[in-house]
Amino acid sequence: MQLVIVESPAKAKTIEKYLGKDYKVLASYGHVRDLPPKDGSVRPDEGFEMDWELYGDKQRQVKAITDAAKEADRLILATDPDREGEAISWHVKELLAKRRALPKDVQRVTFNAITKETVTKAMTQPRELDQDLIDAYLARRALDYLFGFTLSPVLWRKLPGAKSAGRVQSVALRLIVDREREIEAFTPQEYWSVTAQMAHDGTDFTTRLVTFEGQKLERLSIGDEGTALRAKAAVENGAFRVETVETKPHRRNPQPPFTTSTLQQEASRKLGFSASQTMRVAQTLYEAGAITYMRTDGVQMDPSAISAARAAITERFSGHYLPEKPRHYETKAKNAQEAHEAIRPTDFTKDRYGSGDEARLYDLIFKRAMASQMASAALERTTVTLRDGTGQHELRATGQVVKFPGFLAVYEEGQDNKSDDDDSGLLPFMKSGDMPAKKDVSAEQHFTQPPPRYSEASLVKRLEELGIGRPSTYAATIQVIKDRNYVRTEKNRFFAEESGRLLTSFLERFFQRYVAYEFTAGMEDELDDVSGGRQEWKALLEAFWRDFKPKSDEVMEKKPSEVTEALDEFLSDYLFPPKADGSDPRVCPKCGAGRLSLRGGRYGAFVACSNYPECKFTRKFAQPGGSADGEGEDEALGKDPETGLEIVRRVGRFGPYIQLGEGKEAKRASIPKDIDELTLEWGIKLLSLPRTIGPHPESGKDITASIGRYGPYLAHDGKYARLRNTAEVFETGMNAAVSMLADAANRGGGARAKAEPIKVLGAHPTSEGEMKVMAGRFGPYVTDGTTNATLPRDQKPEDLTPEQAIALIDAKAAKGPAKGKKKAPAKKAPAKKAAPKKAAPKNAAEKPAAEKKPAAKKPAAKKAPAKKAVKKEAAE
Repeated sequence: MQLVIVESPAKAKTIEKYLGKDYKVLASYGHVRDLPPKDGSVRPDEGFEMDWELYGDKQRQVKAITDAAKEADRLILATDPDREGEAISWHVKELLAKRRALPKDVQRVTFNAITKETVTKAMTQPRELDQDLIDAYLARRALDYLFGFTLSPVLWRKLPGAKSAGRVQSVALRLIVDREREIEAFTPQEYWSVTAQMAHDGTDFTTRLVTFEGQKLERLSIGDEGTALRAKAAVENGAFRVETVETKPHRRNPQPPFTTSTLQQEASRKLGFSASQTMRVAQTLYEAGAITYMRTDGVQMDPSAISAARAAITERFSGHYLPEKPRHYETKAKNAQEAHEAIRPTDFTKDRYGSGDEARLYDLIFKRAMASQMASAALERTTVTLRDGTGQHELRATGQVVKFPGFLAVYEEGQDNKSDDDDSGLLPFMKSGDMPAKKDVSAEQHFTQPPPRYSEASLVKRLEELGIGRPSTYAATIQVIKDRNYVRTEKNRFFAEESGRLLTSFLERFFQRYVAYEFTAGMEDELDDVSGGRQEWKALLEAFWRDFKPKSDEVMEKKPSEVTEALDEFLSDYLFPPKADGSDPRVCPKCGAGRLSLRGGRYGAFVACSNYPECKFTRKFAQPGGSADGEGEDEALGKDPETGLEIVRRVGRFGPYIQLGEGKEAKRASIPKDIDELTLEWGIKLLSLPRTIGPHPESGKDITASIGRYGPYLAHDGKYARLRNTAEVFETGMNAAVSMLADAANRGGGARAKAEPIKVLGAHPTSEGEMKVMAGRFGPYVTDGTTNATLPRDQKPEDLTPEQAIALIDAKAAKGPAKGKKKAPAKKAPAKKAAPKKAAPKNAAEKPAAEKKPAAKKPAAKKAPAKKAVKKEAAE
């Protein structure tokens, strides 16, 4: 028997069909072990020795692999064809050797697509494990561990509120923060454009003023309204004739097939997918044999695939759409290392596959790959220049005509930020001397715009351009900074949160070298040298550790006050920018005498007055002085009609709130984020909470609506239901409230089957039951209809992959018999405790310990009621 090891059960199931009865294919469910998340897992003083720990949920699967290996004549390690795949194979081999279950014949096999032809061919071309790739994996894993586990404790002690730092994630975060700084520092500049709407031979077209009073105009040349109105009048009064008509042919070539990075970018632009969603769906397509391997830097396609693509083009289009020679592409990405094909369909005769997200992503991959082998698009750009009689003023019109669509008939690449210049409009046929009719002239005011915030697509593109990290890890990197709440996304754009900005400032101030773009990119170059056998991996780690460890020790020895003082100075321009009137930006706006400075608190940084506690002015870190003058000052909203007291808006350490009255009797309420404009009416409403809706028709107990730590909610007799927004707190009526509470009870109680799944993941390979992620009473869980497995705390339900779901369900199923054994002891323990409690007098605590012994030795007859009591409690 020949044992084949792959990562996923879906892949295992497909490959086993191809190989036949002599082969047994088992899945490792990804990595089987990792460095334990504790100090000492990597020991620099011992030559960077590493301790590896088996994942808790992999025990059952590793045992199955071990048992099968003991009976196998040959072990074939067929994990993914990249550095991570090589590492998984190495871990499996090491584990089996440690358990004395390693067959004598061990071979490594790789394939770029899961098709019968590709897999069977790969089995005839085995090789040894690539030690250079393994060394590169070990170096990267140790590097990330040492960076995170050395730096994170420094953050916890010196920067309250910080959660973690990472070698690549911190640099990705810095990109977002730097863009935020650029936007804040940007000064808009006014400029005007003058355009004329014209018509010729019944066709309307637009021209713009390009020469005024004999001077060529640039974008910002007309900077004020007066000049713009003079220019407008000149166009209105001028008689413009066509001076020149220039037509230039233009060709556009297709883009190469997708790499990991470009797939993530295009899926974000065109499908709205996050990077992690793209990789998850692509993984499913790959394991189903629909596409080639989706973690790749390569842009080339196999010659047979090129032939298949050309055949598909010939079948669908005329011969003009097929170039004479096949197109060949070369990788231009910095640090490109994987020698795989680009991402493409495995079968070009299938232009559709799957449904839902799978179908949409497959369609994108298919069209991009096919277009890459099609003819260039032929376009014609026309520029018409019109001049008035004085020769001092010129208008220009541009247009573009597609003469032959070529690859554009199938696919056109998306753009992150479209240009304002639109030359795609059609122009009427004109010749020199023509005088088109002038219909309207307008002068429009514009302001220059700051650089746009990063989207997932543009962030991935920038990371790749800088050579930071690996494209295959971008999805995980971006997810980490989201999960840590260092950034938030609005309309698919990244905004730096207060915690992310403060962390970046801390790292730039104390660990500048290690968040420098050049350093991180240079480290990737060195890791690639390791994978290419040009550098020794322990030498790389030694060079890093020699400088990094003393630096982290130095910062750890600093007092928190020293860190805060250094950050106060480092962030001075951001927190206290110069004021327009020239006054001191650090003077407290409340008392007028104290000076403002950065302080560190239990929940993060904030700005406070030096005269505390006499002056209690505070301002959140995220409110820079330049945009928040008065943010820390009290703002009166008006008087409460019942008490006559002033309702005041204030800003505290934890954000804005409203207050009615003073001292211990004062009422306060936080201001929800979904209130766009705080008014006196809103203030009165918020201070009136909780709101009583009325008595429940069944219990007679009141239903109330309020706002809590986790948002707006309904409450009734210890039961709760979530509301969607603040408005519903004041608008929800009795019927709606009763219905919401009932639905919430069903979701949390016995009627869970009625609840809608958070996510559907397909059939379980063994039980064949449909796997669903559900919201449970004690947290989200995944089920196949037979076994329910709780999700780990750090796992987002919507991000759970089919592989992770299978692993969780199988791990839970493996523990099934143990549950029955635990039930009996669980009942005995309360019974023993119940008997002494009933026998003890009320003042038992005052009696000597010796007097308690008889109570513990009561006859068995008195233990029986205790057991019944336990059963009764359980039933209730």
